[in-house]
Amino acid sequence: MKFKDIDDVVAWLEPMEYETFWKEIKPFCLVMLPREKCDADIASGATDEETVLYVLKNFARMELASILKLTWRDMMPSTAVH
Repeated sequence: MKFKDIDDVVAWLEPMEYETFWKEIKPFCLVMLPREKCDADIASGATDEETVLYVLKNFARMELASILKLTWRDMMPSTAVH
């Protein structure tokens, strides 16, 4: 997967469900919360899957942006006529 900016990362992560997320991020070797911990927290009722996935996606976004030195897409390119 090639990302031009953080917006591309967000668009890639957004539709993922919990199981898909873990499969898709594996090749990137990101420093994340261990899956076992996340699964245990969900199973114990300490938190719900939706919250865990929201946090994980944000961690993945930040980690990928840092590793790949990505920035947010310019909302108004410098060549735009004002």
